[in-house]
Amino acid sequence: MKWTDIHDIAIELCDRHPDVDPLQVNFVDLRQWVMDLPEFDDDPNRCGEKILEAIQAAWIEENE
Repeated sequence: MKWTDIHDIAIELCDRHPDVDPLQVNFVDLRQWVMDLPEFDDDPNRCGEKILEAIQAAWIEENE
């Protein structure tokens, strides 16, 4: 999984953190949680605020 796999990342985060409100997660923690996913394999330096915002938005949508 790469940073651009926004939807897949959101599904994994939803599964791994079912009791977490994505709106309450700061980007530092979100970035770490994504990098901790078992299938994630991408350069940490390729991640920026826009990618994290997209992941957060997709996670919110997945929770609904």
